[in-house]
Amino acid sequence: MDQQPGHPAPPVIGVATGVPYAAASGTYQAYQNLYHQQQQQQQQQLQMFWADQYREIEQTTDFRNHSLPLARIKKIMKADEDVRMIAAEAPVVFARACEMFILELTHRSWAHAEENKRRTLQKNDIAAAISRTDVFDFLIDIVPREEGKEDVAHALGAPPSDPLSYYYVPK
Repeated sequence: MDQQPGHPAPPVIGVATGVPYAAASGTYQAYQNLYHQQQQQQQQQLQMFWADQYREIEQTTDFRNHSLPLARIKKIMKADEDVRMIAAEAPVVFARACEMFILELTHRSWAHAEENKRRTLQKNDIAAAISRTDVFDFLIDIVPREEGKEDVAHALGAPPSDPLSYYYVPK
């Protein structure tokens, strides 16, 4: 566009915002700072979580109460044909490890839900937590990130089209 004499140059506009570039970059900087603060807060919460877990493990004296059923864990362990015998402590340790795994994944998923200003944990929050955390890479194929018609239908209150779509059947 050619500049005509006597007319001021048009302001530089931020991407799809309709505000001058300086204001858009200031807004971007504010969002970037907010995002950085959220990341630091999440990191601190995770550090506190693991410190609490460590302290709880050190103080545990009663190993009889578990959140997960030991018989089910033992059954899953025996599903592997290479496993012949299982020591009595093994299901107890696995139960605690599974509990901690579930808790950390839940913490990370909850952080994603809060970032999106929601108070309800959704499947995509879990998928986001998995995709953001290298340790959970092995779950990427099991919990695919689906942001399509299923999420739109669910947001409108419709039940999932396939009731078994949320279940994973091991091969």
